[in-house]
Amino acid sequence: MIRNLAKVRPSRELLSQLIDEHGLENVVSTRSPAFKARGLDVKKLTKSAAIDLMLEEPNLMRRPLVLSKKKAIFGYDAEAYGTLG
Repeated sequence: MIRNLAKVRPSRELLSQLIDEHGLENVVSTRSPAFKARGLDVKKLTKSAAIDLMLEEPNLMRRPLVLSKKKAIFGYDAEAYGTLG
């Protein structure tokens, strides 16, 4: 299933699960203009604050986000996509 995260935002529960499983630094797009414009520091963000920010501004999430039943891939990685089978 493909969905545009800017239009159909992930749930708070999904973001929480992704952060728990993969770490905040892998979910938040620290190179995005939205992150830089806010002057954020991923090391100082709490999980709750990060989720609130990503729900408010989807460009703070690393994209694309590809989810399968067994794994999540953050950012463009053609080689990793091939492992989804």
